[in-house]
This record gives sequence, structure tokens and C-alpha cells, in this order.
Amino acid sequence: MAASESSAAENYAGVFDGRVGFGTRPALLVIDFMAAYTTPGSDFFAEGVVDAVGQSIALLAVARKVGIPIIHTRVSFHPSGKDGGLFVKKVPSLRKLVPGAALGEFDQQVRPTADELVVVKNYASAFFGTSLQATLSADRIDTLILAGCSTSGCIRATAIDGMQHSFHVIVPRECVGDRHQGPHEANLFDINAKYGDVVARDEVIQYLEATSARRAEA
Repeated sequence: MAASESSAAENYAGVFDGRVGFGTRPALLVIDFMAAYTTPGSDFFAEGVVDAVGQSIALLAVARKVGIPIIHTRVSFHPSGKDGGLFVKKVPSLRKLVPGAALGEFDQQVRPTADELVVVKNYASAFFGTSLQATLSADRIDTLILAGCSTSGCIRATAIDGMQHSFHVIVPRECVGDRHQGPHEANLFDINAKYGDVVARDEVIQYLEATSARRAEA
């Protein structure tokens, strides 16, 4: 059978089907769950992100209960757009995400608490041009759980950089979303093949609860 005729899973089998697994010191990174993605009529509105927000409520609750670090990211640009470089030229609608804009606020269902760190970013990866890597390393984090949007953009870019910074990258499938199912599924497949593990949300919750129990027993 020609490679073009085989399924993607068959084509990748034995080469791009390994697992990084979970480490021992997790953090939850909630990427760009902003009103821009969940408000009907917004340029960035995506039903897939609305669904991911709903699925992430329980994950966030467990992460808070067990006391792991939780970091949120948001995109924000100077009104001039100068800090967006070619990114805002490529995607002009990003210019609307400025301080004080309603669409730039967090979705109220998953907004940060007062003690949760918020990282402001200008580009797709949560690592690029931010203090994220230093913050995680200072807390000896080895496992980075990614929730948020969009799967084909900021989730993928952060997953790649997470792997390159030697973090176990874990993506709970139900907790990430995109504006179209095609790019969403394709990027989940690629992340799972090369950069981390795409798993069920409930598997992540079970891991967090088990990690908490081990800490309690230590």
C-alpha cells in the first residue's frame, strides 16, 4: 500500500507514536481563554473554543483543589500594534486586542483567581518573549498541562517550545479548541506524534489527584 493510501496512524506507527508520559511536578497553563474566542460576532469566535472552555472548568477546579501552579496567558498589544510586528500585519484583527478592550478579557467561566499568574504575550507561543520558562524552572516544574486555544496556533506553538524546553507536554483533548475541526484534529495528531501526549481530560484529572495523594503521604 502506498503511503498516500494508508491511514495517518499506520503511516506514523513505530516512528512517531511514542509517549513522553507524566512527570512529577505539574503546572497547568491555560492559554488565551479570552472573550474574543467565546463571544458570538467576534472575528475570533470559535464554537470549538466555547466547548473547550466548558470542558476546562472541571480541570481547573481540580488543579486548584490539589494546589498545583496555574498560569494563564492572554494576548495584548499596544494600540499602535508595534509590539505585534508582522503577526498583526498577517492577522490584522489582532489589533483589537488592546488593554481595556472587552474582547481581551478572560472568559468569566475560567478567569484567573487573584493568586494565579497571568502572562501577557504578543505571539503564538507562551514562551516567546515572556518569563514563562524561567518561572516554571524556578518552581522545578517538569510537566506542562496545556488547556486553551487555539489548537492550531498557540497550543501547537507552546507545545513545541515546551518540548524544546524539556517539559513533559500534556494536552487534554477536550480542553483545547479551534475554529474548525480540520485544523484542530490535524494539530492534535501532530502534537501527539512529535511534541507531547494528547490524552483524555479525565486521565489528566486522575494524574493530578494521584500526584496530590502522593504528596500528602510524603
